[in-house]
Amino acid sequence: MLARSTDPIVAIATAPGRGAVGIVRVSGRALGPLIDALCGRPLKPREATYLPFLDADGEAIDRGLALHFPAPHSFTGEDVLELQAHGGAVVLQLLLARCLEAAAEVDAPSGKPRLRGLRVAEPGEFSQRAFLNGKIDLAQAEAIADLIDASTEAAARSAGRSLSGAFSREVHGLRDALVHLRMLVEATLDFPEEDIDFLQKADAAGQLAALQAQLAAVGVRARQGALLREGIKVVIAGQPNAGKSSLLNALAGAELAIVSAVAGTTRDVVSQTIQIQGVPLHVADTAGLRDSSDEVEQIGVARAWGQIDSADAVLFLHDLTRTEAPAYAAADAEILRTLQSRLAADVPVLDVWNKQDAASSPAPAGGVALSAKTGDGIEALRQRLLEIAGWQSVPEGLYLARARHVDALARVARHLAQAGAHLGARNPALDLLAEELRLAQNALNEITGEFGSDDLLGVIFSRFCIGK
Repeated sequence: MLARSTDPIVAIATAPGRGAVGIVRVSGRALGPLIDALCGRPLKPREATYLPFLDADGEAIDRGLALHFPAPHSFTGEDVLELQAHGGAVVLQLLLARCLEAAAEVDAPSGKPRLRGLRVAEPGEFSQRAFLNGKIDLAQAEAIADLIDASTEAAARSAGRSLSGAFSREVHGLRDALVHLRMLVEATLDFPEEDIDFLQKADAAGQLAALQAQLAAVGVRARQGALLREGIKVVIAGQPNAGKSSLLNALAGAELAIVSAVAGTTRDVVSQTIQIQGVPLHVADTAGLRDSSDEVEQIGVARAWGQIDSADAVLFLHDLTRTEAPAYAAADAEILRTLQSRLAADVPVLDVWNKQDAASSPAPAGGVALSAKTGDGIEALRQRLLEIAGWQSVPEGLYLARARHVDALARVARHLAQAGAHLGARNPALDLLAEELRLAQNALNEITGEFGSDDLLGVIFSRFCIGK
């Protein structure tokens, strides 16, 4: 993908289907001859012009708005042509085909093809051009995809802040402080007559401590931003007829799962994404966990355990009206032992005591007592889910982040911790200190793309939609 970054590209930039308006976008160098072929005349820069879009015989394919953004004042940093036509699939395909056809035609004045090498863009290639041409950094490019994919209002607003550069400015602030500290250490290495007193006078330790505190604050915000983007997977598990489907419906505020008094009604996984204070939670209702001779129910139980194995958190649902029955209590204890043996130590299991409206005895201490039927206790469960997710009350201005950003910041923190250990030693190893600071800066630069492999860039942009 990177090797073909000089090719002119074209794509339909709107989603498939019918709509009022559809857009075909072209990006490349020297689009003038192509514009003449499609529009019949030159276009004023950055001014919408209503005109017919012409086929090879000069007949109108459609009429709409044409906009020309000459380089470098465009999204990609190259010449960009946008054709805004009626949003029918056939019309847009005709325009796309006409762009490719017109590019291959010989331009009469020059005797050369109008736009040599024009091809259909790959996923994310317009945004990739913007990154490669310095119009946006890598974190901002990722924010474009995150804004499109946002599942909550909070996530969309945060992605917008990342796109505007809020996260990148935080990273650049960390990098500038780190570069200044590296400069002090490198100067000491370059001039051996300067001993450790030079670093002490420059308060290198104080600068490192301030940098670590600043990094910790950015890390908290990044983890919260990643949570807004990714959410967590929550699986509701328990015996049949504990009220798992009712709980899913109560959390979602809609009748998503079938509810009945017949044990084993739920045979397959029913999933729904809900949001609590803007945080997406992917909740899965599963089949009741029990031994069964019914082949279909056995498959449902196996799928339930599959969902539990991949969960970020498990809601272990108990029926308060049956907890005093020895057989029921024994089955719950067996499920708990299995959960503890299958789940990683960092996956929380929250006891949820359902049907408190019909129970004759109170719920045991710990967990959450509620009634999925009446809704009593549902809000308390929502708050506990936020706590489990790690959501904190953060000030306005939160930006969206990704798991790779969080990982990079964690590596920066580890390198700075090692640097602090070297700096605080009785006889500091300045060469090792300098190396840890260099590695910390490399990890920071990966976030914005100032340092990163072509493989990383290819993976990131390949997940974009076509035409973006």
